[in-house]
Amino acid sequence: MTYVRATDGVRIHYQVTGRPGAPPILFVQGLGANKHGWDLQRLASAPWYQAVALDNRGAGRSDKPHGESSLEQMACDAITVLDHAGVETAHVVGASMGGAISQIIAVKYPERVRSLTLACTAGQHHPWRNDLLSSWRDTALTHGIGSMSQEAARWVIGPRSFRRLLPAMSWLGPLALGQPSHAFAAQVDAILHVDVSYAHELENITVPTLVVVGNQDILTPRGDSEELAERIPTAELAVISGAAHGLMVEHAGSFNRVLFEFLKRAETAYQERLSQVELSVESAAS
Repeated sequence: MTYVRATDGVRIHYQVTGRPGAPPILFVQGLGANKHGWDLQRLASAPWYQAVALDNRGAGRSDKPHGESSLEQMACDAITVLDHAGVETAHVVGASMGGAISQIIAVKYPERVRSLTLACTAGQHHPWRNDLLSSWRDTALTHGIGSMSQEAARWVIGPRSFRRLLPAMSWLGPLALGQPSHAFAAQVDAILHVDVSYAHELENITVPTLVVVGNQDILTPRGDSEELAERIPTAELAVISGAAHGLMVEHAGSFNRVLFEFLKRAETAYQERLSQVELSVESAAS
């Protein structure tokens, strides 16, 4: 198992899979989830990419400190993981809370990002969602993670997929049952207290960007994704029919097709930019 110490000493777990030396993808999961939420994407990407998937602080095998956390610190954790893995730049793929973290990475560390994929995520707070997340936090602290997961399930999985995906629930965001209540609460508070001023800098993102949403997502509805796609000049919007918030598991085939078609185009664009830079350097030197 691979671990790295974050800037504040918290131990962050991550795993590198796929083809060594291939274009890297950084996978960032959402509230309550660990790296296994990306297993279907990491498996599908293995022949062509190198995948770096981390457990955010408070989830999976990473440390679960008591006290406050922040999405900005989680973005810094992700960069620390890339440094430790020897990855200079990566295609950054984030889901839900991981999408918010990925937005911060793209704004604060643009030199590390080849492309950006934002799945089932939002760029601003809504009072109703703040109230919902607060209720999940309170339920987890008062009655335990199991009770919270039952409450959250209908917000994460589409009604037609609920029974089919029952065995895979532990992959899906706030349905992850192995997380201590205090760690889940800290992640919720990090979402609620994020500095939303970074959203005004989304217009400065220049790398290819994919915004993906399921048309049955009621936690981060299509309108949130449409707003993100409008704010980011390089963004394209993809809507997956029949998918809800857990679309990377619930509709993995459709999600993977959209994602990897985009990443292929984004990697080509990245290599072309590198070639142009090299030509410019050679011209200047001559």
